[in-house]
Amino acid sequence: MSTPDGIPAFLVQQVQAAYSEDIANQIFDGYQQAAQRPTTLRANTLKASADDVAAALDEAGIPYEHVPWYKDAFVVDAPSERDVWGMGIYRKGGIYLQSLSSMLPPLALAPREGADILDMCAAPGGKTSQIAALTHGAAHICACELNVPRAEKLQYNMDKQGVTNLQIMRVDARKLDEFFSFDQVLLDAPCTGTGTVRAGDPKAEKRITQQLLSKVTRSQRALLDRGLTVLKRGGTLIYSTCSILPEENELMLASVLKRHRDCELVPLDPQALAAAPDNPELALPCLPNGLEGTITVRPTRLFEGFFIAAIKKA
Repeated sequence: MSTPDGIPAFLVQQVQAAYSEDIANQIFDGYQQAAQRPTTLRANTLKASADDVAAALDEAGIPYEHVPWYKDAFVVDAPSERDVWGMGIYRKGGIYLQSLSSMLPPLALAPREGADILDMCAAPGGKTSQIAALTHGAAHICACELNVPRAEKLQYNMDKQGVTNLQIMRVDARKLDEFFSFDQVLLDAPCTGTGTVRAGDPKAEKRITQQLLSKVTRSQRALLDRGLTVLKRGGTLIYSTCSILPEENELMLASVLKRHRDCELVPLDPQALAAAPDNPELALPCLPNGLEGTITVRPTRLFEGFFIAAIKKA
């Protein structure tokens, strides 16, 4: 199998070991296309409707496309994100720049109004504010962030987005007191970021290593254990990473579920989560994985590589 240019050697080895040659080449093509990935955003419905955002984009002369599986999401044909930054509706918090893939975990969570919801690794707050918007500000959200500068950035973003009913806890979510309990938990775990690689990025070669993979898998295991511990009976936890490596995704979950016999997977349907019958490019591009009912998103021109799974406590 040939070695693609501009992709970290360790990542190439991992992908080729995990996937067939044909699938691996599709992934490598996605890394090449990532350099042309357009800007994507969602209307922050706590401050502006999708119609408000569409009108503002029209006024700014920025072409856009609606995302069929999420009415608040847009793909915009802006020369750069700076064109969006200059819009008044963005400065007032009515727009949040976010990748399409990172919008999926809160949608899979289906957060409920009135629920007690934990966001275990919240900063910088894109998914936190999305949960608040999806619940019309009527959920009780606890957001964890240990790092002080990141916690301050999270607070700033939440204030700008108009998020209320929010408690930011400056704690290590792996050590969250078992006194707490939550109806719903979102664990968008720290990971290698192998789904977000762009071919030709010199920093990726230094960053994506066996040492990083070993470090993040230890953290993911501890976070999953604590998240499932503080999850109420009958509650649901969404586990996601921006990685496509089995060690961080399906193999991690299979290992954790053996220790939590009172928890089980809730199958996710890619078609139900993100269907686009009239635009195949906006339909969810899935990779095969070894755990039925979970979703591994293949990196493409529009999507970052991502993993999503739902777990319910009996």
